[in-house]
Amino acid sequence: MSSISEFYEKDRGEDYYNRLIEEIGGLNGKLNAFNAIGSISEGFPFSVKDNICVKGIETTASSKMLGSYVPPFNATVVERMLKKGFGFLGKTNMDEFGFGSFGLNCAKPARNPFNEKYVAGGSSSGAAVATSILKYHVAIAESTGGSISTPAAFCGVVGFTPTYGTISRYGLIDYANSLDKIGIMARSGDDAREVFDVVRGSDGNDATCTDPDYHDRNTGNIFVIDELTNGASEEVMREFSRLLDSLAGKGYRIERKSLKILEKAVASYYVIATAEASTNLAKYTGFKYGLKNDKFYQKYNDFFSDARENFGIEAKRRIAIGTFVRGASVKDRYYVKALKVRRLIINELAGILKDGFILNPVMPIKTPSIEEAESLDPLTSYKADMFTIPPNLCGFPHVSFTYAYPDGMPIGAQLTAGHFDDYALLGFLKEWESGFKYRFRYDIGAL
Repeated sequence: MSSISEFYEKDRGEDYYNRLIEEIGGLNGKLNAFNAIGSISEGFPFSVKDNICVKGIETTASSKMLGSYVPPFNATVVERMLKKGFGFLGKTNMDEFGFGSFGLNCAKPARNPFNEKYVAGGSSSGAAVATSILKYHVAIAESTGGSISTPAAFCGVVGFTPTYGTISRYGLIDYANSLDKIGIMARSGDDAREVFDVVRGSDGNDATCTDPDYHDRNTGNIFVIDELTNGASEEVMREFSRLLDSLAGKGYRIERKSLKILEKAVASYYVIATAEASTNLAKYTGFKYGLKNDKFYQKYNDFFSDARENFGIEAKRRIAIGTFVRGASVKDRYYVKALKVRRLIINELAGILKDGFILNPVMPIKTPSIEEAESLDPLTSYKADMFTIPPNLCGFPHVSFTYAYPDGMPIGAQLTAGHFDDYALLGFLKEWESGFKYRFRYDIGAL
């Protein structure tokens, strides 16, 4: 039984929701999961990442640049949840505009609920923390290059990123249009399935959204790609090898392959992502969009430069890189070449995924402490996404799930399927969870 069905087996009165909000508020000061907490009074609680619009609720993408933005409409995914009777709980914390792997690129970084000295992962950090601490809850999150898989793995929850284009992006504050995917975090695959059934499908507002014929293919084959394990720490590989042994014991056929083109995936991703990000963020000038600059006495360049100081360091870095790689003199050398590499990777991965799943560690390292993550230089931080980037770059559905707790901290694996094989992933999760029990430090809202 899903926790959604279990939730409705008991009457939940006003006292329940008041106590829930009070307990969340008390813990939020320590974990920074929420940027804003709503006034829920009915329905199964759901949270929304702070780059997805909720009518009448400040939506900032954790950026000072959007500090005063209050949407006059709901994103499609939010509207569909509300119409199905889910109750809006709040907006979750994130890396500014989705720029980050560890949840540190914001004013108040979220902290790992298993140990507050450790990162929660990014960019959907708050969504993962909220899901980990709440007994009855699902999170609407978003992924560009691993922003669901990574925090889900670090916080010990399920992170489901569907095929690109299966959930409408209407109402999403874009990072990179050809990469952004709205997804789901939950405490079980059954909960993720129920929410996916509610929110998937085109709405007429997103030209990239489609209504496909979904597949549910599970051939019993799991492929392990050398390039999606190379560089992982000894401890990560030790735990991952145990997972493979466990799956082999359940009847899965494990086959190893090499795909050299994946060595270019990180470079291709960051060229495409930063190029699209710099375009999307160009409109935030402090005049029509973004935090208003009222210094109209300034000269033209000074006015817009002053307004864009409201971007954080990482946002400025990605704008600068993206503006360069799409410049007229170098576009063919970087941006166009990156698009060609993406197409090659899609073709190569699709050839493998038609015969089974791909399984890999979510990250090459265990959950780092905040101090360790802060010491990483930008390039090292970008390279940490080398296992989560390929399916995101290519729009393949994937799911992050916990499979062990070395030293008391969760560690996750990422399973990838072919385009529109979303339900095959959720079916695998159901099977996995029948023999594995997730652990949580908090159970706020339990009765």
